[in-house]
Amino acid sequence: MRVDLFDFVLPEEAIALRPASPRDSARMLVVDPAAGLSDRRVSALANLLKPGDAMVFNDTKVIPAQLEGLRRRDGDQGESVAHFSATLHMRVAPDRWKAFLRPAKRVRAGDRFSFGADRNLCLADALSGIVESRGEGGEAVLRFELSGAALDAAIAAEGHVPLPPYIASKRPDDLRDRTDYQTIYATEEGAVAAPTAGLHFTQDLFDRIDAAGIERHFVTLHVGAGTFLPVKADDTDDHVMHAETGEVSAATAEALNAVKARGGRIVSVGTTSLRLLESASDEHGTLKPWCGATDIFITPGYRFRFVDVLMTNFHLPRSTLFMLVCAFCGRDVMQNAYRHAIETGYRFYSYGDSSLLVRADQAL
Repeated sequence: MRVDLFDFVLPEEAIALRPASPRDSARMLVVDPAAGLSDRRVSALANLLKPGDAMVFNDTKVIPAQLEGLRRRDGDQGESVAHFSATLHMRVAPDRWKAFLRPAKRVRAGDRFSFGADRNLCLADALSGIVESRGEGGEAVLRFELSGAALDAAIAAEGHVPLPPYIASKRPDDLRDRTDYQTIYATEEGAVAAPTAGLHFTQDLFDRIDAAGIERHFVTLHVGAGTFLPVKADDTDDHVMHAETGEVSAATAEALNAVKARGGRIVSVGTTSLRLLESASDEHGTLKPWCGATDIFITPGYRFRFVDVLMTNFHLPRSTLFMLVCAFCGRDVMQNAYRHAIETGYRFYSYGDSSLLVRADQAL
């Protein structure tokens, strides 16, 4: 399928640089292919769902995975030094992380690195190591001298929040982002990007959801920096998704299958929860316990197995996530919805407003 079918023009001023306050005051566009479009607020969510429905949240926790440092290389003319940055995106061993490097051309396998060398010599010693291997698209495997919890502590001390590039290009991260770019229910450390649909929730909204008889369940998908990568291919068949690790517990699978069996709907909070649920579902629509990696790439024509309703923010043109929502509601429906959102001033991307998408056979 041609990637340009998922293009649209987005004004720069539509990109949100800060979240709504309070979180649940954000606007929410309800997209129901049967009933059309409706402009609401996230705070009204409990009134839009039904008793017996189940909401599924991704409880991953963002770590400060953006690191700035130096690489050192021994050569014929002595040691050469260059600055570079690394965005950690998947842990592959207690002392190893996959990372995206920038500028990637400055770093090659065998180079030594140290993060924080220009500010804290002790930390530089702690966050040092070697570039074990190089991959495509600026990806590398970094092997640190520290391991396990000691490495986690050093990364937490030196790293900073890896804001999406469309925000980071306009302002630096600050202390507010440490809170703003984290859901209130984040517990499982490992993500380098927030499951942004969940940023809209407050404890007050949770209380209203509970009072309405709507269940809440949690899964874990550690969102990687690959979520920010543009689709460079001209055809979706040529795009390679980066894998992300996740888990659906046996207890959660059992509870959600029971919801489906009695006629309740599965409401996925975010595309990360949806991709994990769809990965863990079999061809009969039964959710199985899951622990491992998924690189599922959902485009129009995909037959959804488990999720009935999707809550998600507004996504980039030509992105895998816009392709996913087009698969969920139909490309024409979503192109029309996004035109409406732009024309009426919805705020886009990670800190932006929300949408509630309904499959054609699951009318609200």
